[in-house]
Amino acid sequence: MALTPPIEPMLAQAWPALPPDRALPGGLAFEKKPDGYRALLFTRAGHAFLQSRNGADLTPAFPDLAAAALALGRPLVLDGELVVVQNGRLHFGALQARARHRGRGAAEVTVDRPAHLIVFDVLETDAELIGLPYRERRSLLEGLFADGLLVSPFTLCPATTDRAVAEDWLDPAWGAAGIEGVVVKGLAQPYRPGHRDWIKVRNRMNCIGCNSS
Repeated sequence: MALTPPIEPMLAQAWPALPPDRALPGGLAFEKKPDGYRALLFTRAGHAFLQSRNGADLTPAFPDLAAAALALGRPLVLDGELVVVQNGRLHFGALQARARHRGRGAAEVTVDRPAHLIVFDVLETDAELIGLPYRERRSLLEGLFADGLLVSPFTLCPATTDRAVAEDWLDPAWGAAGIEGVVVKGLAQPYRPGHRDWIKVRNRMNCIGCNSS
């Protein structure tokens, strides 16, 4: 059965530090957490829909991403972080400014402030995938990039099972580049819409006054 928007994204609970290895089912995977808008992208034949974390329709504000989704030519549901790069870093203010435009204004700002979707999960290809463990969904997602189906403005979210690498991503220098911290996922976890079953650890530059996503 095809997934129909809006759906609740799977969420993360805040922890002060990286959890122990057995904290989540199957062992741990670590992903960079970009500073952007959580977004789910639905593509169907001749139709694309970009959904916010709260279920709002972001498609009119990001026609460049909608056009890229239509060009894929196949059904997909992707989960990721919507970002805008400015001056060599992820710029949340520029993203907010883009989100306010509609119609001709939205099309005009795509030239100077193109949007990207940093993708960290695939929930549907030719079939619904949310019941599969994370490791299998991640492998399928990596295949979409390796096969050249997903290219710019889509970017594969960096992920690792190496705790030392994840610890490095918590360095404040990553915060200056627009990386808020690390999201920790269980390799055996299915995708559970609306459940706060992942873990999020903020880097020391972004650990105060931030919303969970």
